[in-house]
Amino acid sequence: MLTQDLMEETYWALSANKVRSFLTILGIVIGIASVIAMIAVGQGAQSSIQSSIQSAGANLLTITPGAQRGVGVFVSAGRGSAQTLLQSDADAIAQQVPLISAVSPEFNGRYQVTAKGTNTNTSAVGVTPAYLQVHNVQVGEGAFISAQQNTQLARVAVLGPTARDDLFGVGAEAIGQTIIIKSQEFKIIGVTVSKGGTGFNNPDNNIYIPLSTEEHFLAGDTTNYITSIAVQVQNQNSMDTVQNTITDLLLARHKISDPTAADFSIINQADIVASASTVTNTFTILLASVAGISLLVGGIGIMNMMLTTVTERTREIGLRKAIGAQKGDITKQFLAEAVMLTFLGGMVGIALGWGAAWMVSNFAGIATSVSAFSIILAFGVSALIGIVFGYYPAKRAAGLNPIEALRYE
Repeated sequence: MLTQDLMEETYWALSANKVRSFLTILGIVIGIASVIAMIAVGQGAQSSIQSSIQSAGANLLTITPGAQRGVGVFVSAGRGSAQTLLQSDADAIAQQVPLISAVSPEFNGRYQVTAKGTNTNTSAVGVTPAYLQVHNVQVGEGAFISAQQNTQLARVAVLGPTARDDLFGVGAEAIGQTIIIKSQEFKIIGVTVSKGGTGFNNPDNNIYIPLSTEEHFLAGDTTNYITSIAVQVQNQNSMDTVQNTITDLLLARHKISDPTAADFSIINQADIVASASTVTNTFTILLASVAGISLLVGGIGIMNMMLTTVTERTREIGLRKAIGAQKGDITKQFLAEAVMLTFLGGMVGIALGWGAAWMVSNFAGIATSVSAFSIILAFGVSALIGIVFGYYPAKRAAGLNPIEALRYE
């Protein structure tokens, strides 16, 4: 049988029962659209989480005081009871560890902040100028903390946009205004660009002040303890090497011979991203598997339709075989009909799934990402369903005895 003849026969066979063909295709459409939409939601969530983690800074290592903990575990955003990291540790890392771009020693405390009859409870982060580069922070108005202000114990502050809105009103002019933290007045010299975030990890809600000022006036600390050291590595491939070098350096400085007894923890941003990717990949597979059940139902629907079609066209099959049609020709004909149903359903399903992902992203505010992988997967699955669920009816049709088929009523 010629390919053109096969395609024409397939078209006329499916057109003869338009409603039944439409309902069968509908099952595949819903299944393919569900798979694409669910994968898009899962991949969108993965991209969103990775972007959120990486927005804190590129190629970042975060050193915190206290015993070693599991990968990616932050116990507290504030200062803990452990006081094992010093300003001199950060200086040593900057001077002795190769393959790093910048080092940012930080002191993080949470305080009640007041200004002109308003108040808010937020984080005041003692920083140096390196904080901008390490954490990828941009100043939208005014200026950031300078090295000179750190040296002079200047009482100046830079507000995150959320902190500015809470203290002075949405979009209000804050530069030149004053805020009070623990009875100390701070003059506002800048406002950062919004980065987004939630809860305690929202950088937009932070107040940045000179590191030395926070240690001296707010913490009353004269020993130069710091709550964390952020290190920016020159490239991602060097992160493990730099982490090991910093570990060895701090162990030597703290006079600790047993690495398991380290009084500090190093959190590798790459490990956090990898852990988050594992979780989101599992989430994506779960969503796709649930949606894939509808594809299985659609495939069963195709098999049911093709078996019904074989029964209805028994005499036609007998006539074709009587005039010389081979088993392979009959198999190809019915298999082509099943594959055509799934192919059409797959095409419509891809368009519908793409549209559903777009609507979820634009109206529900949930990040989605339709990838080439999900499109290829949809095509592959739809073709496979047509072959798998169409093969048995096609073989059954090809195996009919022509004499018995011609007698069939």
